[in-house]
Amino acid sequence: MFFRPLEKVLKQRFDATEGARKLADQSLQRASAKTAEYEAALRAARAEAYRAQESLFKELHQREAAELAAARARAEAAIRQAKELLAGDVAAAQASLAQESEALAVRIADSLLRRSAA
Repeated sequence: MFFRPLEKVLKQRFDATEGARKLADQSLQRASAKTAEYEAALRAARAEAYRAQESLFKELHQREAAELAAARARAEAAIRQAKELLAGDVAAAQASLAQESEALAVRIADSLLRRSAA
């Protein structure tokens, strides 16, 4: 008679404690599952950010290469044009020097001939 109510109270206490423990375990498992989901989503978001960053880097690199090629082509065209102008100036200077040297040679010859005739 004395032990039966005591056993009943102890059984109720055990059931309540065990129930709370089970609820805590379930809660912990749900929290662990949510944490794992969060970490997986975070890893996926990071991976996507890295892919987007890499894609942007490649696009910028290609744009830089295209701009560099265009600048190089413009510089080469400017150099060709400058060389053509320089070649024209050299040809004009050579023609001018040829005329002046011929005129100078005639004057020198005249001067020498006048001296020798005198």
